[in-house]
Amino acid sequence: MSFMFGGGASQNAGSVDPMKMEMAASELDMITDVFNRLVNSCHTKCIQPDPRKHWYAEPDLNKGEAVCIDRCTAKFFEVNKKVGERLQSMGGQAQATGSFGM
Repeated sequence: MSFMFGGGASQNAGSVDPMKMEMAASELDMITDVFNRLVNSCHTKCIQPDPRKHWYAEPDLNKGEAVCIDRCTAKFFEVNKKVGERLQSMGGQAQATGSFGM
């Protein structure tokens, strides 16, 4: 079943649901934003250019940089997961009490 093309028998073959395209584009934008924030954050923290030359001394990551990137990535996704869970619980509480102000 295709997300963008609906996959339903009632739709014309090859037709694109504009609402689903909008949702897919929005999701892609969000994923791209998360990826860019992850790369910027972990790159800044873990990989330092040679201060005298303003570029990288080695073309490959050294062991310390690789370990730092692994840990940074794991922490980034763990925090992202916890924030998402917290927002969901706050949203559920707001719906249960009928108040939506935070």
